[in-house]
Amino acid sequence: QVQLVESGGGLVQAGGSLTLSCAASGTMLSITGWYCQAAGKQRELVARITRSGSTNYALSVKGRFTISRDNAKDTVYLQMNSLKPEDTAVYYCNAYPISSRDNWGQGTRVTVSS
Repeated sequence: QVQLVESGGGLVQAGGSLTLSCAASGTMLSITGWYCQAAGKQRELVARITRSGSTNYALSVKGRFTISRDNAKDTVYLQMNSLKPEDTAVYYCNAYPISSRDNWGQGTRVTVSS
């Protein structure tokens, strides 16, 4: 099973930007999603991308976040602009859709201060 490692999180002021990276130990998943989990809330899908580059976004991030992938590098990115305090969460990448066989990595924490 491919291992995914997230990176790029940090502390940023509202209105700022961050770029998250998800690197695969082998061939990147056919459809990869970025998910977020805020404190006390369930994990939810933020954006997903197919191998050919088709994308889909949650309404809360549409127009602010951009998901992309570099198949040659087996890496998926999440460019996050115009960040809001409510974007504060741990962000994970994983397959889409999720199955019971999929494990979650450590994620990368994003904190947006007001």
